[in-house]
Amino acid sequence: MPRARIDRQYESRLAGLINSGERAVLLGGLKGVEKESLRVTPEGRISQRAHPRALGSALTNDHITTDYSEALIELVTPTFTTSWELLQYLTDLHQFVYRHMDDDELLWATSMPCALKGDASIPIAQYGRSNVGKMKTVYRIGLGLRYGRIMQAISGVHFNYSFPAHFWPVLADVLKSHDAGQDFVSEQYFALLRNYRRHGWLIHYLFGVSPAVCPSFVAGRDDHGLVELAKGTLYSPYATSLRMSDLGYRNKNQAELSISVNSLDDYVRDLSRAISTPSPEYAKLGIEVDGEWRQLNASCLQIENEYYAFIRPKRVARSGERPTKALKRGGVEYIEMRSLDVSALDPVGVNQNKLRFLEAFAAFCVLAPSERIDQSQQDELDRNHVTVARRGREPGLKLRYDGRDADLRTWAAEILDAMQGTCELLDHGDPAKPYATALAVQAQKLVDVEATPSARLLKDMRETGESFFELALRMSRTYKQYFTELHAPDERKLAAFAQEAEESLEAHERLERQPQEPFRDYLAKYFAP
Repeated sequence: MPRARIDRQYESRLAGLINSGERAVLLGGLKGVEKESLRVTPEGRISQRAHPRALGSALTNDHITTDYSEALIELVTPTFTTSWELLQYLTDLHQFVYRHMDDDELLWATSMPCALKGDASIPIAQYGRSNVGKMKTVYRIGLGLRYGRIMQAISGVHFNYSFPAHFWPVLADVLKSHDAGQDFVSEQYFALLRNYRRHGWLIHYLFGVSPAVCPSFVAGRDDHGLVELAKGTLYSPYATSLRMSDLGYRNKNQAELSISVNSLDDYVRDLSRAISTPSPEYAKLGIEVDGEWRQLNASCLQIENEYYAFIRPKRVARSGERPTKALKRGGVEYIEMRSLDVSALDPVGVNQNKLRFLEAFAAFCVLAPSERIDQSQQDELDRNHVTVARRGREPGLKLRYDGRDADLRTWAAEILDAMQGTCELLDHGDPAKPYATALAVQAQKLVDVEATPSARLLKDMRETGESFFELALRMSRTYKQYFTELHAPDERKLAAFAQEAEESLEAHERLERQPQEPFRDYLAKYFAP
């Protein structure tokens, strides 16, 4: 890692922000979370029941929906300027869900799934008879055929973030740019994306909490490379996040995909090419066979979201608008960090220190030097992510940077040291210094690897003698009790959620009453250049 150059450029830009007179320049960024959880039976089996009607329509409810499986609930918060408001909203959502799920069901407390009985045990999410609903279901059928349903049963937490509007003119002045408009904003977000590819492996080390799995997750496979921790538990001894490893979302099926983040145009070009390039392998699956749709198309990617990126540039799309078209139309609006595991150590799967660190990390990534990444560098950087996911706590672990070995601890310490400046700006006006505190908590994980959540989870299993499944089931039961017994729920919010659920059901019914063109014609229009 070229420390001197990062110091020089990064510190110059940081000083420029400080000297601008706008000490609150980073305050007010918008933060949101998407958190997934499997619904499971009291025995820890994936639920076979339909998405609870009392939670509304998974197709039209903005805040409670489903991901891959009918049993995989996804809770989506609005955006907030403070992390405590965000987490309070997420807590309220959990309370509402537990009040309206079947009494005996639980939300699984970890990213890696419960005990499974093969692909057939995982019900695909259903969204009704409308074309937009059918498209979502057919897409998921295709995912199951391409990657297997078991991988799709993994849960995660996505952190959505946008810098405050008043940040961009100040940064433009610091960078001596004559334009602080949308093109400049998109360019800076792509600088952030490139630096996340360089340094984002740090998120796996600090926050990864999926070092072990139930044997059913790899049943029938002999290439997993895991060993037995105890009966009923397979693990990788130094793993941080098997979810983000080659066993999870960095699977070999997408190894040949190369999506550049050197610019918005490059990114849109590469994703569009993947969606329009036929795959001989996927063509063998068929698209529509005997009147049954198996996938949306036989391209390398069915749609943009099939690309399992660590981080994505985003813009809210209009109805029926593809994500790449939305980006081309309006530029980057926010970024979505996708590397966080669901934490069994936190009732809602995430905590304030984690969210504050990610906000400061985003600021570091946009301020640090961010040269273009060529193909060989991209391969090297992607391997770093997988290496840390599989072996991040390994003593003396070396990563690669510009063709040279880089000690993980040394590199990580340099990043955290550089982030002190962004934390100071984010702490402006707050004597409690919450961002500096969040940074200090993470720094301790470099001093003591046993403080990492992946190590803590393994220690818990060793001390209790529980298998991964038993520990996850115990924590799931504990959190159900926590949310159902939580004192003084905000009844107004719970009533608002109930009203949203009812309105979403009405919206779903109105959509299905509308005339629907043939599904093939609908897809042709959606994918039209």
